[in-house]
Amino acid sequence: MVEDHKHEESIMEKIVEKIHGHGDSSSLSDSDDDKKSTSSSSSSFKSKIYRLFGREKPVHKVLGGGKPADIFLWRNKKVSGGVFGAVTASWVLFELFEYHLLAFLCHFAIFALAALFLWSNACTFIHKASPHIPEVNIPEDPVLQLVSGLRIEINRGLTVLRNIASGKDVKKFILVIAGLWVLSIIGSCYNFLTLFYIATVLLFTIPVLYEKYEDKVDAFGEKAMKEIKKQYAVLDEKVLSKVLSKIPRGALNKKKD
Repeated sequence: MVEDHKHEESIMEKIVEKIHGHGDSSSLSDSDDDKKSTSSSSSSFKSKIYRLFGREKPVHKVLGGGKPADIFLWRNKKVSGGVFGAVTASWVLFELFEYHLLAFLCHFAIFALAALFLWSNACTFIHKASPHIPEVNIPEDPVLQLVSGLRIEINRGLTVLRNIASGKDVKKFILVIAGLWVLSIIGSCYNFLTLFYIATVLLFTIPVLYEKYEDKVDAFGEKAMKEIKKQYAVLDEKVLSKVLSKIPRGALNKKKD
């Protein structure tokens, strides 16, 4: 009898343990579901955040990543300051002092060759080892990567221009015409070297400031884009739709046929 009673108690203990284990697993599954729901809600909230120009990658990735992005974002202040200082010195030399690039390259080569030539001959007179002049070769892979990247971007730009010229997107047509008009005004005021320096200054200032004040700029950009869309809708309704309606597309289609 005692053994039967113990056997019944052991069975009851196993049943209770199974019930508790099932409750724990259900609570764990509930907690996992809660975590999944919170993560999905947080991811959906992040996806709803407006980013300027539809940006999905970080600013560092947008700039290409690697060392060039580190230089533009001032990750290493000494390197970035050195590059920016060299560009500024070149602009001052060529633009303010009106020094020409070809003359500068020739004078620099004359000075460097003369200094190395005199140094090598001086070392023979004082019985010292001649200076080691390193062999400089342009690597093939970076040049091919640069050319390949430029080819892709040029082909992409030509595709956009072709779509605009075919009359498929009026919005892009207006934006491109306005952009080219603004560039023509800027180009008439400054020469190519000054434009290159202005572009360099913008690359060294705008990305780092945008990365620092990203949320504020994106919020302002969202409001600006909404206002631009409203104004474009008004322009489309009052001007563009009327102009396009007057174009005899049926006659053009008959001529094509």
